[in-house]
Amino acid sequence: MSLLVAPSLLAADASRLAEEVARAEAAGADLLHLDIMDNHFVPNLTFGPHVCAAVKKAARVPVVAHLMVERPESMVGPFLDAGADVVTVHAEAPGDPLGAFERVLASGRRAGVALNPDTPPEAGERFYPRAGLVLAMTVFPGFGGQKYIAAAAEKLAVIRGKVRPGTWLEVDGGINAETARHAVSCGANCLVAGTYVFGAKDAAAAIKSLRVAERSE
Repeated sequence: MSLLVAPSLLAADASRLAEEVARAEAAGADLLHLDIMDNHFVPNLTFGPHVCAAVKKAARVPVVAHLMVERPESMVGPFLDAGADVVTVHAEAPGDPLGAFERVLASGRRAGVALNPDTPPEAGERFYPRAGLVLAMTVFPGFGGQKYIAAAAEKLAVIRGKVRPGTWLEVDGGINAETARHAVSCGANCLVAGTYVFGAKDAAAAIKSLRVAERSE
């Protein structure tokens, strides 16, 4: 499958979010990524369902809600109601992440599972057979602008043998033109990039440079 690029709105200018959505789409974004943080599972607090709904209203491409939260089973419903096309839960999350994942499946949307950098691939075994997305975090979640952890992406070499054809194998954290090549060589077919895209003077050139990784793999 073709390489997908998902700019992370955590790095966008929140005071002009609709314009940032349009800028990312005009630059070639395939997806829009929303980092949902609850200041419990990760040390930051970000977007709620109302922001997801606003992004969905402005967007023409699919919207991914990445739930970095405790008890995802209590939050998955509001994000489905807000229009998220994809919802990803963490395998490590306290509560019932599998139940939350199954609720996404029941809604007909794409269900994803995420693994933190220090989480072994085996932690996602319950999810892989039905996952539409598997996310290997290449930084510890909570804040943007961190350094890429190469060993975290290398888990995809194991995971890609456990998922269905067409599953998105995603990396998130420290992605730029150089690290994208490594991630794609490990099996990634979806790249989340925040600062690299929204911090660029030319977002289209930034996204184009990420796509070079697909051609060089």
